[in-house]
Amino acid sequence: MTNPVIVEEYRGGHLENSHQGIICVVNDRKEVIYEKGNIESHVYYRSAMKLIQAIPIFSTNIIDKYKLTQQEAALFTASQRGEKYHQEALESLMDKLGLTEDLLICGASYPLNDEAKEQYIWNHKPKRKLLHNCAGKHLGFLAYAKENGFDLTSYDHPNHPLQTEILAHLFELSETPVENIHKGMDGCGAPVYGVPLKNMAISYLKFVAPDLIKDEKTAQAVIKIGEVMNAHPEIIASHNFICSVLLEDDNIIAKGGAQGVYCLALKNERISIALKVSSGSELVWPILVADILEKLNYSNKKTIENLLAIRSEEILNDNGKPIGETKVRL
Repeated sequence: MTNPVIVEEYRGGHLENSHQGIICVVNDRKEVIYEKGNIESHVYYRSAMKLIQAIPIFSTNIIDKYKLTQQEAALFTASQRGEKYHQEALESLMDKLGLTEDLLICGASYPLNDEAKEQYIWNHKPKRKLLHNCAGKHLGFLAYAKENGFDLTSYDHPNHPLQTEILAHLFELSETPVENIHKGMDGCGAPVYGVPLKNMAISYLKFVAPDLIKDEKTAQAVIKIGEVMNAHPEIIASHNFICSVLLEDDNIIAKGGAQGVYCLALKNERISIALKVSSGSELVWPILVADILEKLNYSNKKTIENLLAIRSEEILNDNGKPIGETKVRL
């Protein structure tokens, strides 16, 4: 089945790009209230998996034991961009947990944001594992493994006790039979999983409706994860990114993943949304999510305005002059 076009980009009145995709919206009865494309298609979470991967460490007393700040704890779910505040929080987190950078299996990296990267290189600093986009998640993995006496050198192995626990949480939250979960490796070297998009939406629903989670310990961990993400949106990505804009709204839990995957859920409405842009584009996320929220008649219009401030319907050239438009096809 070919998925439908969900976004078109026009230049000079002529179609330049079209993006196919899949969208699924579920309510707290796990009923599909909107769908476009084949919502039974398997989709890898990529970094949208970080919330589920963080459940083990948020199920422990590690945050209190090591006196971590909410900002530091938020790094466990983050796709940080290497800003100065990210660097400082990562250093502090690693020091408090008593971990060393060589234990990280993710690759060495420069900061991802242009200005932070330019300043970093200007100061003749080398690439570091600690600056990898997923370093916070990996520090969480290591802290949990260390606290439980697990091997620290194989924490990325699918059969490691930590990874089997994460898979169990994925089964619980997404309600996907283990035999129907696609298994792969993410860019950072950790296991990552794919489920039908409908089940991905169900898994995010549990983050705003934790009463749907049978295990109380898991439910409490999910609540804590949402609290630190909303407390420090800038840590989850950085300023002027869709995740940070959405998380500034205390009613929303949201996280994107590579290759066009985006998930968000609304607390008061108890609604969850999962989508996949088939082209892998992240550029169309803000306008696409804004349109979905508008069609759901979402009450916080400021959040929609902030999304469109990142990427509006109008396409501008490098001089800020309008040269085209983006149209959402829902």
